[in-house]
Parts: sequence; C-alpha cells; structure tokens
Amino acid sequence: MRKPQSFQWDSISLGTCYYPEHWDRSLWEEDLERMKAAGIKTIRIGEFAWSKVEPREGEFTYEFFDSFLEIACKAGMKVIFGTPTATPPAWLTEKYPEVLNCRMDGVKFRHGMRRHYNYNSPVYQKLCARIVEKFAGHYASHPSVVGWQIDNEMNCEVDVFYSESDTAAFREYLKNKYNTLEKLNRELGMIFWNQEYTDWDQVYVPRTTIHDSSNPHLTLEYYRFVSESAIAFCRMQSDIIRKYMKQGDFITTNGMFNHLDNHRMMDEALDVYTYDSYPNFAYCLEEDPVHNTSLNDRKWSNHLSRVRSVCPHFGIMEQQSGANGWNTRMEAPAPKPGQMTLWAMQSIGHGADYVSFFRWRTCTVGTEIYWHGILDYDNRDNRKLREVAELYKRVQSIKEMAGAEYEASFAVLEDYDNLWDADVDVWHSRLEKASKKEIFAASQLSHTPMDYVLLSDYTEYEDLKKYPVLFYPHGLLLTKPRAELLKIYVEKGGCLIIGARTGQKEAHGRCVMEPMPGLLSELTKTAVEEFTFVGAVDGKVCMDWQGEQLDTGIFNDVLENVSKDAKVLARYSSNYYAGKPALTETAAGEGKVLHFGGTFTRESVKAMLRYAGALSPYESRIILPKECELCVRKKEGVHYFFVLNYSDKEQEIVLKTEMTEVDSGEKVRGNIRLAGYGVAVLRL
Repeated sequence: MRKPQSFQWDSISLGTCYYPEHWDRSLWEEDLERMKAAGIKTIRIGEFAWSKVEPREGEFTYEFFDSFLEIACKAGMKVIFGTPTATPPAWLTEKYPEVLNCRMDGVKFRHGMRRHYNYNSPVYQKLCARIVEKFAGHYASHPSVVGWQIDNEMNCEVDVFYSESDTAAFREYLKNKYNTLEKLNRELGMIFWNQEYTDWDQVYVPRTTIHDSSNPHLTLEYYRFVSESAIAFCRMQSDIIRKYMKQGDFITTNGMFNHLDNHRMMDEALDVYTYDSYPNFAYCLEEDPVHNTSLNDRKWSNHLSRVRSVCPHFGIMEQQSGANGWNTRMEAPAPKPGQMTLWAMQSIGHGADYVSFFRWRTCTVGTEIYWHGILDYDNRDNRKLREVAELYKRVQSIKEMAGAEYEASFAVLEDYDNLWDADVDVWHSRLEKASKKEIFAASQLSHTPMDYVLLSDYTEYEDLKKYPVLFYPHGLLLTKPRAELLKIYVEKGGCLIIGARTGQKEAHGRCVMEPMPGLLSELTKTAVEEFTFVGAVDGKVCMDWQGEQLDTGIFNDVLENVSKDAKVLARYSSNYYAGKPALTETAAGEGKVLHFGGTFTRESVKAMLRYAGALSPYESRIILPKECELCVRKKEGVHYFFVLNYSDKEQEIVLKTEMTEVDSGEKVRGNIRLAGYGVAVLRL
C-alpha cells in the first residue's frame, strides 16, 4: 500500500515562475507588485541559478538571492526554491567532464543546454549534495520560502544515460540483483545470438549496434536501472533539504517523464507532486491538429489523469501562458483568448489545487526566447495578464474546493514494467498506444470520467475497490502477485476488462510457454488459439456484438472457449478466423472478467462501459456536446462540475438538475450557452 500524501494546499491559489537572474534589479519590486495585483501570490525561483551561489568551485556567495528574498518578503510573496542541479555551471563540466551524459555511441553531451549531466557520476553527486546543502542551509529558514523543487523535470530532454559512470553503476545494480553472471545470463536470455557474459567487465549499458537492436530483456532491466538512478538522485537532495526546512513547508519536483517510477519517487522523496502542463503542444506547427480538433489539447486531460494517480491533490508548477517554442524547435501559435483560462481550469478540474504559470515575462535571451510568458518582451499589460486577473476572481469563488476528490466512473490499470516493455518491444508499443488513445477518446466523448491506477506488486485491493470497472488493455508482462490481486478484485464484485496479448511474458520480458492470457487463464477460462496483426489488405476486422459491428482494432487474439463457464459475447465477423470468439465473459465470485481479443477502439470501449453499467454516469443531471469535457470533483458531499469547451464555437449544455453557477452564485437549470473556450463551474 502506498503511503498517504503528506502535503496538500489548503486553498486553490495561483503562482508563476520567475527568474530574477534574467532581469535588472530595478524590475524586481515592480514585478512582484504587478503579480500580486493580478492574484499571484507564489513564485518559483532558482532552479537554473547554480552560479549565483557558487560562481567558482568552492566559492560561495548568497548576496544575490538574499537581496531578492528581502524584496519578496516585503511584498508578502511566497517562494518555492528550486535546487539548481539541472544546469551544472561551466566551471564544473569543464573540470569534471565525467559528469556529462553521453549518446549511445559514447559521444558526450557538452555544456550549452540543460540536463546534460548523468545521475551516477560520483563527483557530480558530491558537488550536487554540496550545493543543495548550501542552498537549503542558507535559505530554508527564510520566512518567504514555503517549498522546494528538486532539480527541474527529472528525465526530461533525455531519459537514457550512457556515460562510463552509468555503466559502472549498472554493473553494480545487476550484481546486487542477480548475484552471479550465470543467473543474469539465464534470466535475461543472453544465450540468444551468443550474448552470454563470462566477466562483469563485459557488461555495459546498451551500446550502438546494428539497427540499435540490443537484448530486449537487458534493455528492460536497464530502464529499471535508469529509474532507480533518478529516484536515488532525487532522494539524496530531499534528505538534505529535510534537515533544514521549516515545519509545514514541502518538497516537490515538476513534470512527469519516462523511464522513471514517479509513484516510487513520490513515496520515497516528495511531499507533493507538481506537473508542467502545456496543452499548446497540440498545436505545434510540426503537428497535424486539423483532423482531430475536438481532442487536441484534451490530451493533457489524459496526462493530468496520470499525474493524479501519482498524487491525488497535485499542483501545476508550469502552466501554459503563451506560445511555446525554442529557437530550434516547437514553433506554435499563440493561445487564443480564453484558452489560457481554459487550460488552467482543465488542471484544476482534474485535481490541481495550485496553478503556477510559466513564466512571468518572456525571456529576451537564450534558447527560450519564444517560450512566451504572461508578459511579453515589451513588459506592458496585455490580455494574458488580464486573463490571469479574471481567473483569480474565479478561483476565489472555488478556493474552498482544495482537496476535493476527482470522481471517476472507471479506471485504466498501468504498470511501469509494461510501459517500459513497450519502449523495448515495438509490437507491444503499437498496441499500447492504439488502445490507450482510444480508451481516453471514449471517456472524453461519452463524458465518462476516468482514472489511471498503478498496478504493482505492492498494490492492494483497497486501491482498486472504488472502481466498478477496470481496463487492463495489454498486460503482456504479468506476475503472480498482480494476477492474484486482479482475481481478488473480480471475486469481490469488480468488472475487469483485458485485451490482446495479456500474459504473454514474465517479469524479465521473456515469453512464457503457456497459452495466453497466461496467469489469468484460470480466471478467464479462456486460451488464445492464434494471433495476428490486422494488415492493410485485411481491411477492418469487426466483431458482432449485440447487433453492432464493432471494430476489433489493429491486432486480434483468437480466443478459444476452453470452459463452459466462459460465455462467448461476440465473434469475429471477417478475416480467416470469422466466427471465432472475440469477446468472452466469465463470472468469478461476485464479479466478472471480459476477455477481449482485440485492441480497443472508442466504439468498443463505449459498448463495454455500457454493458458494465458505467457509461455516461452524469447524463441524468447534465447533457454535453462532444466539444466539451466534464470533470467532477467532490468534497464534503458537494459536487463541483467543470464543463470545459475546447471549441472556439459557442456550445449548448443542458442541466436536467438545478445547480449553482459558482461565478455568479445564481441557480441555473435547462439550456445554457457556453462561449467558445469557455468554462462553467457548477455546484450541486
């Protein structure tokens, strides 16, 4: 069982990211006063400013941030301090090049960007520990400082590490886990293509090979190692800060990136989690937003749902405030009037109790000169600043909602083993991406709110029981504890829905020599007879279920009905396996399991949710068009309905129950018009 969240904001509030090192001191006081006038009361500082405290090795000076914090304290501004380890200074990387990360072919990433270090360099760990000790020891007691952000966006930019330090650490990781080379060779299938090791010095992190195809089982283990390294680096800093921080302050980090067990990092090192939300990525010029307009920026609702699985009451450290882009990539148009508010309310609707905009003012130098802030280069008041001030007024009317629970009708199970295996295995990846995208689309377009839930060997029934329906789309890697937990969930009344390839592999990613769904076969009473991708020449392969022809996606497992206890709900209606079972239902205890042989599509997901009684749970109270998202949070018996219009066109919603419009305090019912990019918050 995971530990309870140790910090929550007591009211919904706004902040921004500020970089005093980028601006003349004459602007500091005025900037803070303008922020306060717009409702911003918290700022994040310091995460890229190592040299402001240690300009040369071993030489420490605190004057710069002392001066700034004096002004912040006078203004009554709260401060979240970042540790500066994401951008080591030039003196460090020049003297100690071993701290630098490398490409797979061994070429070092040089000074001039960010996050160019590796977690496992002993000298970098030592120097980071020292600078964090200096930052925390000097600034943690300051009355304006209320929180600490560790590093910046762990595993962002790169989520693989190929330095010599990483190879040395990886060898130790494998020695501790497998003890002997004989066991490592056996468990990781090194016999294939004569890859067996006879000496530990032969073991490396993945290296450049033909087609960059390395042993998949060793690579999966390597991704686990990368996660362990990042968590240890974060925990090292957290342990230092805790020696100095005031009671009531918090430790966090920002963003959510790959090859990192964010749940473990939260449990072992953090008090609260914060995310960086940039829905405008959907409109980058390199994207094709025209053909999927109703779900473009709603992808971030999917991301926010994953964040909520890590930390139910999270914060946003960086919220989109203007156009995004570096001088080298990610060009994008400016958010339209109303979108800045829409995206901030999207975050709040999904569980954020603190929203901090990136950034206060667009930087005039460096790589991010096109990553626009609230203010532009000219420093004048603008529509974005006015939008922040209006948002603040709206937030004031719901500030007591902090801590409200997000209400989901069903959940999708995820585990890091399968997420990382999908990075190793393109067959797995293709299925994973297709089904997750469609499950989310079905949730959005049917207004059936969903959660993600972590499945690990430490997950307990208590973590699952509130969800009447759980999807486990493609759990290729399956362990006995997880299979047993899913069995308990079903027997106690849950509806579990599994998809193609379930149970194909064991924990190391090796295929098991038994019929799929492997460890769940006893529960489903089924076996997979054969399987295939659906090729272009096959056309769409459907199943006939309840009078509907439903697309079975890009991959089909043909299910063998091995027990009279397994009821065939649908059969394939085309391809060479026409007439064979595509969907079965098996009762177990008080619940049931649906075994689906395909990948999920939005129509098949809606049909399954309808069958399980979980589709559109609020339609007796509110009717929405597909252009709108519904988020529901609940606190002390009060429901807050967030209706978010992602279209630039006015939309009509229908309230079948009288509710209170939060902004005005008026009672409303019947047909309501919602402006383009508009947001309604309704209390019931």
